[in-house]
Amino acid sequence: MLDQLKRMAVLATVIEQGSFAGAARQLQTSTSAVSQQVRALERDMGVTLLHRSTRKLSLTPAGSRFHEGCAAMLAAAREAQTQLHQLRDAPEGELRVAAPVGFARQLGPALAPLLATHPALRLHLEVDDGFTDLVEKRIDLAIRFGRLPDSAWVGTRIGEKGVSLYAAPAYLARHGVPTLETLAAHDWLLLRPDAGSRHRLPLPGAGSRVLEVQARATSNNQLSLQQLCEAGLGLALLSPGDVGEAAQSGRLLALLPELAWPALPIHALSPQRDAQPAKVRHAIAALRQYFQAGGQTAGKPATDPHRETP
Repeated sequence: MLDQLKRMAVLATVIEQGSFAGAARQLQTSTSAVSQQVRALERDMGVTLLHRSTRKLSLTPAGSRFHEGCAAMLAAAREAQTQLHQLRDAPEGELRVAAPVGFARQLGPALAPLLATHPALRLHLEVDDGFTDLVEKRIDLAIRFGRLPDSAWVGTRIGEKGVSLYAAPAYLARHGVPTLETLAAHDWLLLRPDAGSRHRLPLPGAGSRVLEVQARATSNNQLSLQQLCEAGLGLALLSPGDVGEAAQSGRLLALLPELAWPALPIHALSPQRDAQPAKVRHAIAALRQYFQAGGQTAGKPATDPHRETP
């Protein structure tokens, strides 16, 4: 019986691949071995299953009906194998994730479906705007925005965070509403990992041109930068999704909406270069799906397309 099932699977593969040679490649055997298996099946069944010619193969009427069952059997076997692999690779244990303060509130809705589906998986979250040492903290996954520094960590792009230009009414009352020509003359509040006064920003829609600006203040924390902006200290590039309530209440005003500032890429970093454990693979997939489904779409307007990679 086992030999018969094997021969049925060989017949289904021959039809799937369109030739004995294609089936042999798929099954990692010789063309003659495939042909012998089909002939043995025809002999045992007492009926011709295939019309053979130098150009092509075709099923006989009896072979066509018999092939339906063979193909269904092969498909069921593959599905069972897939389910077994998924079970073997199901995420479990503790998933340790590091994320900036501004992104931590999105991890709940992003990872909740994963945790609900896999009760053996636990989550530990490290919230830190610094560049966490993944190895020392035993971090499985770190979420980072913007350009990545050179490192041995593996980065997977999972989305992007769109930004717009904002200022407080008090700042605009003192300095006037900026135009594209006067942007460089204004005070800026910049999201930066380090200090410094002069910075270069890519100009929206201007190819490789950059805007040299004076930083009145810098911070590695998005929320702190927003608070400085609300206090009237300067212009800031902030995520619309993060400043929603402040914009609705009038504490922050959107400026130059026609400018499409470059979005900040979002990466998931892992310290491993070998095969990632299931919990990391599933977490990356859940985060990517969260952004693709528009879960705050990283603060981008709903009409903007979404992309990912590394």
